Amino acid sequence: MSKAAQIALSRRMVLGGAGALSLSGLVQPARALSGQAADASTPYPIDAFFPGPHTRSASLSPSGRRIAVLQEIGTEDEPHGVVDLIAADDPEGERKRVDLGPIRAEAMDWGNDDRLLIRVAITNKTDSRSQAGSNVRLPGVEFTSRRVISIGADRGDVVLLFQDQRNRLRRTFDMGRVIDMLHNDPDHVLMTAWEADGRLALHRVNINTGSASIIERGNTTTYFWNTQGGVPVLRHDINARGTMETVFARMPGETEWKLLRRSRVQDAPDFSWIGETDRPGTVLVSARAEGEDTESIRELDLGSLAVGPPISGRPGRDVLYGLKDTAGRYMGAAYYGARLEYDFSEPALVPLHAGLNRFFDNDCDVHLTDVDADRNRFMLHVTGPTEPGAWFFYDKTARAIVNVGAVIQLDIARLGATETVSVRTRDGAEIEAYLTAPPGGRAGPLVVLPHGGPEIRDTRAWDTQVQILAAQGWWVLRPNFRGSGGYGLDFARQGWTRWGERMQEDVEDAVAQVISAKALDAGRVAIMGTSYGGYAALMGAVRRPELYKACIAICGVADLPDMLAWESREDDTPGKQIYDFWTKRIGDPETAGASLNRASPRRRASEIACPVLLVHGEDDGVVPVIQSRRMRDALRSAGKSVELIEIEKHGHADWPAAQEKALMSRYIALLKQAFA
Repeated sequence: MSKAAQIALSRRMVLGGAGALSLSGLVQPARALSGQAADASTPYPIDAFFPGPHTRSASLSPSGRRIAVLQEIGTEDEPHGVVDLIAADDPEGERKRVDLGPIRAEAMDWGNDDRLLIRVAITNKTDSRSQAGSNVRLPGVEFTSRRVISIGADRGDVVLLFQDQRNRLRRTFDMGRVIDMLHNDPDHVLMTAWEADGRLALHRVNINTGSASIIERGNTTTYFWNTQGGVPVLRHDINARGTMETVFARMPGETEWKLLRRSRVQDAPDFSWIGETDRPGTVLVSARAEGEDTESIRELDLGSLAVGPPISGRPGRDVLYGLKDTAGRYMGAAYYGARLEYDFSEPALVPLHAGLNRFFDNDCDVHLTDVDADRNRFMLHVTGPTEPGAWFFYDKTARAIVNVGAVIQLDIARLGATETVSVRTRDGAEIEAYLTAPPGGRAGPLVVLPHGGPEIRDTRAWDTQVQILAAQGWWVLRPNFRGSGGYGLDFARQGWTRWGERMQEDVEDAVAQVISAKALDAGRVAIMGTSYGGYAALMGAVRRPELYKACIAICGVADLPDMLAWESREDDTPGKQIYDFWTKRIGDPETAGASLNRASPRRRASEIACPVLLVHGEDDGVVPVIQSRRMRDALRSAGKSVELIEIEKHGHADWPAAQEKALMSRYIALLKQAFA
């Protein structure tokens, strides 16, 4: 598999000690996490937003008897992982700690009620060596291997999965993907591993002994399977660039695969696996049927390859994911409305989730990450505008909710409050935007943060950039302009071929409305963004030189014809489907060349008045670094103020926290100068 494909898949397929609070009921709103109280006029320094030791995840065992909390107690450069085990009957009692040692523990889940499966990343470096026929010594090469270890919660014994296959372990870097927990077989899981011929294979692995046996081999392009009853029923193949997957299907017991569909990996994917049903040959998927506006959860018949009508759907809202319990049974669909919302298949869960929302002031997204079979014990992951991410255990019978871990503990009084703003655009449409005030809410400068994609959307979830900027005394605006995803296909389509035009107008209208409503300083406004957001920042500086006093574009597109030409050259899909996807959304160079030129910031660099900071990863496979280099050259030729920072050995804004922290300092320095 190519490096680009691996990067694309890593984004898509990540496995997704605080105090406690007991309640007599979930009726009185209260924020459960806060750090030490401090005056709101004292902003947090940048360092406070980048955690050292912190919780990575928390998980409830299948029976609901145990809680495991995965902790990072080291640093980014010197990681050290531990697991804390908690008895669910006494969640505030003593914890049993299992030390994983100096490794990066990335993800965790229960294999059965006694054994934990933990994916670890181990970074090593080869020794330096002499170059053949020369006295020159070549430096060692750093590489990372991913493995899954099984840990007994009772005895603390550690088993390396695939440990009976030493040759495979020596030659394979990536052996860290569990694709089926096999809920009806507590001693085994299904995992993928690479064969000697470069093909991916599916293995049945014993989590008690680590021994593995192969059950299925893929093609040269296969990267994943979905299973029903432990039997592969969907197979996913991917192109070398990692942009398009081809999905095949078959009935349980069949051997021949049938083409189901092709689906994009990176850009506005519209098909995903949800889970099994109790009827062989029928599974649940998320898909947008032909002629429908929103993506919904529906049944897929593996024999006929037909999808049924929506089981759960909402007008103007695409489904986010399907909710399942610890036994893998479907419980409902997640959507984003005023906050994270569920359409439950079980009515009794509706008031329960509403009560949890009230407990968190109706200001957070409360994800039900684990639910036991009795619907009595729940693991919650909570995030919000002033909540960086925390895990809570809720016991319905005991009527108690306990915080078991957090990413960072911050005092909400020192953070900026966020409100949802309804923006009326110049042509009479309506869009949503999120406006974050600085701590204390005083009027002042405004930083506009258009999101990337563009067919994704912003939500009220925690955003580190937003709170760092707000801590400087600045307001932060995130508009979901037309062309954004999540609101249905019609809303996204309203931005197609309107880059540099309607999509920018929506941003400008949101800026004008919040400046007027909050009496902000219209003479101190800046714009920054990543990917499409970087394009929107540059195009905003072109269109409104009198408005924006600084522009920061991170991994941004600068020249639309050049970008489309690159997409055409790089596209290895049948019939150039990815290139077709982008020409439908940006414009066809053969018929819309003039408008594409007008919508390209590089070709209008002379119109920009403010200083521009460009940031780009040298190995970016989504937007090539040449886009920022040419933008820099065009600005220099026009006599404008510009700086380009290139991040070595990194791609599309995928740099580590230390690099992001250093960059945030650069952004703040530029914005302070612009707002002075």
